[in-house]
Amino acid sequence: MDYGTGAIMAVPGHDQRDFEFATKYGLPIPRVVAPSADQANKPFDGEAEVGEGVLVNSDFLDGMEVEDAKRAIIARIEEQGRGSGKTVWRLRDWGVSRQRYWGTPIPFIHCEKCGVVPAPKDSLPITLPEDVDFRTPGNPLLRHPTWKHVDCPTCGGKAERETDTLDTFVDSSWYFLRFASQPADKPFDRDEIAKWLPVEQYIGGIEHAILHLLYARFWHKVLFDLGHLHSAEPFHKLVNQGMILGEAEFTAYRVAAESAVSDQRDEPFADDLQQNWVSSRNVEEKDSKYLEKETGAILEAVLIDEKETAKKGNDFILKSDTSIVIDSRAHKMSKSRGNVINPDDIVNDYGADSLRLYEMFMGPLEQTKPWNMSGVEGVYRFLGRVWRMIVDERNDDATVLHADVQDVELNDEQTRTLHKTIKAVTEDIEKLSFNTAISRMMEFTNEFSSQQPRPKSAMIPFVQLLNPFAPHIAEELWEVLGQTESLTYSEWPKFDESKLVESEIEIPVQINGKLRAKIKVPAEADKDAMESAAKVDETIIQQLEGKQIVKTICVPGRMVNFVVKG
Repeated sequence: MDYGTGAIMAVPGHDQRDFEFATKYGLPIPRVVAPSADQANKPFDGEAEVGEGVLVNSDFLDGMEVEDAKRAIIARIEEQGRGSGKTVWRLRDWGVSRQRYWGTPIPFIHCEKCGVVPAPKDSLPITLPEDVDFRTPGNPLLRHPTWKHVDCPTCGGKAERETDTLDTFVDSSWYFLRFASQPADKPFDRDEIAKWLPVEQYIGGIEHAILHLLYARFWHKVLFDLGHLHSAEPFHKLVNQGMILGEAEFTAYRVAAESAVSDQRDEPFADDLQQNWVSSRNVEEKDSKYLEKETGAILEAVLIDEKETAKKGNDFILKSDTSIVIDSRAHKMSKSRGNVINPDDIVNDYGADSLRLYEMFMGPLEQTKPWNMSGVEGVYRFLGRVWRMIVDERNDDATVLHADVQDVELNDEQTRTLHKTIKAVTEDIEKLSFNTAISRMMEFTNEFSSQQPRPKSAMIPFVQLLNPFAPHIAEELWEVLGQTESLTYSEWPKFDESKLVESEIEIPVQINGKLRAKIKVPAEADKDAMESAAKVDETIIQQLEGKQIVKTICVPGRMVNFVVKG
């Protein structure tokens, strides 16, 4: 083996592939990592939890962060004399040449006497010959009659050029330098690049981290060491966006009518209790066949409609037979599976803004997420509510401002909501938490849509917040709101911290530790004010009748608790 020891570790609660394996074969899925120590028994929500946390249900490791636990395990093993910690490097030499014509020539020359010799600097760049024959398989540079034959720059004897070319991943990995500086007489200008690099934020798929970014960082560091660049690193921060999978598929299993398995993916689901359904927990796949674990009976997989299913805990079950657990899984989009979502169709049916908004609303940027058409419809309806909040749809002749949108002052609650939304959306964008930013705007819309009148001074900054997510509808609303210059050139709205303070808060009132009422008090209320407010609440008056208050516990801004007897 080149790496590791060959031992296989399975942690189904915290590795998605292990989770799916354990779920399929009915294996226990213990939790050993939780967001906090008091969530040791938190149930799994249909998938493995792969985030950070502390160890639970792990003996002497309980409460430790994962990295701390690793060190503690190694220390315990070393103390017991059972082994020792060792760092195993996975780095290996990496071949960058390819046996093909299309690529950058490698500037080296092979001489029988001198060995491998670098090409003279004044011969660079080496260009590919144009008179090549592609009709014969293989690398045409090997067969070229003149291009590959040169004199050795060291001894002057006969020699040959290197006929391999650089992998395209290698020779295309410095584009960000060219983007920032495009002089006509050289690859890039060092001082011009210094204005723009390093790149603050690089967003790309995880596949880029393996090859492209490896080469990009390598070449950047080489050029830095040679004095051609000011910065030692090309990128400050890297975020790998998750893959968008096809829509979730729901598969049920039943005893096959024939001895051979048939994957009935085009067969409509029949609501028939006599179908001999088998719970997916009792199904195993062997030699490309589905078998019932206990009897070995051959089963067939039936793709069913989501409407025929129901969620039960972490599982999906048949509505027609709730004892039957079915498989739910989203797959990578592929033409062969028939689950490819054509973005052109979404744009035609729902508009470009809906597509754009939904992709950002699906979930955290880094997570892999299944496509769901009901989600597209949901953001489409949201944009409709935004439109109706500002535009008068009753006017068929022109797009005009809604009569409820007026030049009126914001009240305290509206001011607080506006500034909280600006703050939240701004900070969420900075964190690339686009899904939560959209949720904030949905909350704003829900609150303001029904208000009469709606201050125009709240609608204008809201449209500015919406612009990065749904630029087409935002630009139209901007014009409806009477703005003449394009929204693109407007300054991002700013929030005022002083406007975020709640003037009134809701606190719980307990009697002997049990919740009995909730009251509203001024945000700055002290203990005496909170106690007085609690004692005049009608519910609390009734609950305290005939009882003696032994002690009053008040936590400003949090709660009131009366300890009573009698």
